[in-house]
Amino acid sequence: MIFKLANPLKFQKFTEKFQPVTIHLALFLLVIGLFFSFFNSPPDYLQGETVRIMYIHVPCAWFSLMIYSIIVICSISSLVLRHTLADLISRSCAPIGACFTIATLVTGSIWGKPTWGTWWVWDARLTSVLILFIIYLGLIIINNSYDDKSKADKYASILAVVGAVNLPIIKWSVNWWSTLHQPASISKLSSPSIDPSMLVPLFIMTFSFFFFFISILLIRLKGEIIQRKIDVIKYNRVEK
Repeated sequence: MIFKLANPLKFQKFTEKFQPVTIHLALFLLVIGLFFSFFNSPPDYLQGETVRIMYIHVPCAWFSLMIYSIIVICSISSLVLRHTLADLISRSCAPIGACFTIATLVTGSIWGKPTWGTWWVWDARLTSVLILFIIYLGLIIINNSYDDKSKADKYASILAVVGAVNLPIIKWSVNWWSTLHQPASISKLSSPSIDPSMLVPLFIMTFSFFFFFISILLIRLKGEIIQRKIDVIKYNRVEK
């Protein structure tokens, strides 16, 4: 099944059937998640009502890293195996990842003002996430700077692989350095430090964002495939 979908034309037919399902799931879970986040979860005993920003900030932070990880995997696949679909996924993911990252920075600043008393500090976690956003912008600029898509894909893939060194820095910066940003509340190696009444809406919002990401990705992939077809037609006309 996976190898069949590696063909852009077959993948396009798959997206036409699957995309409406993902967007409806995203909207359904978003409504439920917002209800739980604002009306069915308690305020924090220290941060009060401002803790509700967590239900937006944390999923955005997770997806900013996850999407970049997808780009890195696809970039390696593109450089080594030269899969066209891998290039299309990387190109489609970059703007979505940039949006999640800027949302992470903005909601983090809003959350930081009442918590830390300032909108921004050059904290290790915040600075490394800002660098991630700049890398995303670099990928978008490269993807749109060359008429030769293969050249743009190659340079963007190289940047993505090199920029991957920032991912572990973001992840473990709160453990490696003394920072204002709190450590991870959810870890594979320990039980969550978040009460279930807060954990449930957090996961519902996360799944909502996941299906939203998939939906937007499929739309962008469809557009990229159509654009590649147009480029081929133009190239063939020039050749004639």
